[in-house]
Amino acid sequence: MRTPAATNSSSGANAVTPVNTRSRSVKERQLALVEDKGAELQPLDDREIQVDDDWEDKLNLQVKIMNVVGTVDLKTPLELKTIALHARNAEYNPKRFSAVIMRLRDPKTTALIFGSGKIVITGGTSEESCRLAARKFTRVIQKLGFPARFTEFKVRNVMGTCDVRFPIRLEGLLNDHARFSSYEPELFPGLIYKLVEPKLTLLIFVSGKIVLCGARDSVHLNQAIDKMYPVLLQYRKMTAPPSLVTGRTGFEENEDIDRIEPSAIV
Repeated sequence: MRTPAATNSSSGANAVTPVNTRSRSVKERQLALVEDKGAELQPLDDREIQVDDDWEDKLNLQVKIMNVVGTVDLKTPLELKTIALHARNAEYNPKRFSAVIMRLRDPKTTALIFGSGKIVITGGTSEESCRLAARKFTRVIQKLGFPARFTEFKVRNVMGTCDVRFPIRLEGLLNDHARFSSYEPELFPGLIYKLVEPKLTLLIFVSGKIVLCGARDSVHLNQAIDKMYPVLLQYRKMTAPPSLVTGRTGFEENEDIDRIEPSAIV
């Protein structure tokens, strides 16, 4: 049934206006939905990854010290057979290695004692524990009758690990930083990156885990992570959401993903 035409022009305008307003609002909503869908289908290459300035506080990255290597010079020649016979937790096999291997329980460390009077201490979890172990090994040698002195203690190597919590495109990192890095996945699964300042070596794995070697102290480890994190963030591997059918992600972990197509997402 048709509505009779309005006789008054003003009343007709009043009757039509709400319909036009409603149609415009519907069209605006439709256009907004189309624009939103276009934004969802926009390739990842055209979108910028926003990184907060306070990423250090947000992620709370921490380097865990795994091993500290130190050396000390006792300034006296040592009779290794005497040390191996009278000291506890000591072993000596000159055919295999020309040093006495001695172990401590607290701190849990191992010492390589050479006949020249030099000792290499490994297994410390901090610089302080390595120094304490060196003093204890020196005391053991003194109790055996040698005029040993605790001199020239130095930390030679601090090794630590860190997890940046995102997968990394190692191939892209190698291509752009070939001067400082080497990567041969057939021989070793990690990328070897030689940092100039501070001078140390990083073993970077696709999972985001990093092993840092060659640091002189723990401060250098933190400096290396602070310097490398923005670089690694540029090679962050973007993965598709898990499939509702299989429960797996749209890409395997070892794939080099430069762009995610909308059809890859279930």
